[in-house]
Formats: sequence, C-alpha cells, structure tokens
Amino acid sequence: MRRRGVSETDVRAVLASPEQVLEVRPNRVVLQSRVNLGSTAQLIRVFVDVDRVPEEVVTVYVTSRVAKYWEP
Repeated sequence: MRRRGVSETDVRAVLASPEQVLEVRPNRVVLQSRVNLGSTAQLIRVFVDVDRVPEEVVTVYVTSRVAKYWEP
C-alpha cells in the first residue's frame, strides 16, 4: 500500500463498503470503488483471498483506467 500510495483509510473504506465485488478466480475476489483523487476519477481495487480465516488482502492498487475494470 505504501509503495503504491494507497492509504489504509481508503483500503478500509473499500473493504467496508465496495461499489462492486467481482470474482476473479475461485476463492479470490476484487472489491473496487470509484474515488475522486484530485481532478480525475480513479478506481481503488483490493484483491482478497476469501478462502482464509480471516480473509486476506493480497494486493491493492489505484488506477485511472476505470472503464477497463468497471463492470456495468
């Protein structure tokens, strides 16, 4: 998260209330939400392994390519 400049607060917000939950493979989901960082729309994507107790965050990143990843 530090290396990619994503705050823990932002990640917790996505985990608590994602706009979308997509299964990317068995036992792994991506939780994502749109945010406005500066003057551009961004997408925070949080990949989570759901087959663990507790569930485990694998990776997190922010992208400006909202249209590529957003499911209608």
